[in-house]
Amino acid sequence: MTTMRERMERVSIGKRIRMERIVDRNSGRSVIVPMDHGVTSGPIYGLTDMKQAVNAVSEGGANAVLLHKGIVIAGHRGYGKDIGLVVHLSASTSLGPDPLTKVMVATVEEAIKLGADAVSMHVNVGADSEPEMLEELGETAMICEEWSMPLLAMMYPRGKKVENEHAPEMVMHAARVGAELGADVIKTNYTGDPDTFKDVIRSCPVPVIIAGGPKMDTDAEVLKMVEDAISAGASGVSIGRNIFQHENPTKMTIAISKIVHEGATAAEAIEMLK
Repeated sequence: MTTMRERMERVSIGKRIRMERIVDRNSGRSVIVPMDHGVTSGPIYGLTDMKQAVNAVSEGGANAVLLHKGIVIAGHRGYGKDIGLVVHLSASTSLGPDPLTKVMVATVEEAIKLGADAVSMHVNVGADSEPEMLEELGETAMICEEWSMPLLAMMYPRGKKVENEHAPEMVMHAARVGAELGADVIKTNYTGDPDTFKDVIRSCPVPVIIAGGPKMDTDAEVLKMVEDAISAGASGVSIGRNIFQHENPTKMTIAISKIVHEGATAAEAIEMLK
């Protein structure tokens, strides 16, 4: 298992400084709130007012938000408490001919100009367009090394051969691909079980954080998933809809952060929402 702290010790000083902006100093883990859904799904509930959305999770103690470049350029990073910035480089829409095909819509150099602390890109392992996405991941990793920019790779097993994108062997494969091609941090699906997720962590030589997935039915489900993932060795979470679509995004961010950074249980964290 490789932790965020261990990864920071092995990278260039530029990457280390940037990663320190999105990683908690005490826990060595990270709470990232992705808000890139406006491209994929449009202005969904929770993201109609981006300034309000960013400020809400910032006040809750999130380490970083993940945004597309246009939102940053438009000044919607937020005006409250300072927060780390991850600029997302790839995209597709749900209206397109193949939503699994992610194309590059921004560059590492653009992200640097916008003050990003890290960049991210999305690869669907198993999709028809997997070859092109893997090529872009490898090239982006090389550019990130040149500029000392941390790279978060969202690696999901999705395609015709993938019957269950949460299956441990599928998640292990997707995570390992991202590490093999040069990512500093992997974001992937939680397998649904801490024991099998430990196998994902063990088989990936860089830190792994979990995706939040679709909006869940209850807060308890979300918090239990976070608790189990952290107990299995995850280096943090990247949760979007289950935070920004919550009735109180700030409180939900606080509750998740208590688990990630302070080792609270899901039962303890849910008390903070009452």
